[in-house]
Amino acid sequence: MELFKIANEVYSKDLSSSGVANRWNKTGEFVTYAGSSRSLATLEMVARRSCILPASITYKMMVLQVADDAALFKRLAVADLPVNWTQLDAYPKLQELGSAWYKQQESLVLQVPSAIIPSEYNYVINTKHPLFLSSVQLLRSEDYFWDERLL
Repeated sequence: MELFKIANEVYSKDLSSSGVANRWNKTGEFVTYAGSSRSLATLEMVARRSCILPASITYKMMVLQVADDAALFKRLAVADLPVNWTQLDAYPKLQELGSAWYKQQESLVLQVPSAIIPSEYNYVINTKHPLFLSSVQLLRSEDYFWDERLL
């Protein structure tokens, strides 16, 4: 399965993770987020960043390959989530769900609905999972440009 992640060119050469808290993880939990398509990755980046500076930062589209093995994935459906899961005030509950998955190492990848387009999915990849190195690879980093209409 191919997944997509937009990154600053400086960080586009490997699949490292900062451990910074986000919607599905707490601080110190080393995950990387990817979208099911290039377009979803773009929308997620625009929604997540308060400021995108294409003139001062070169971005790349990272194309990741994850082994096609159902045992590597855990899927959360909208029905599994709090009613207000798309709202910022739901972050603590979603972080609890993601943190439990991360700590228990239930799977390498957590498939979660996009808060922007709930019928599409984002993927949270546990970079500390024992199967990470053997099951996830960076296929390539492609040139990427921001359409100024999005900014």
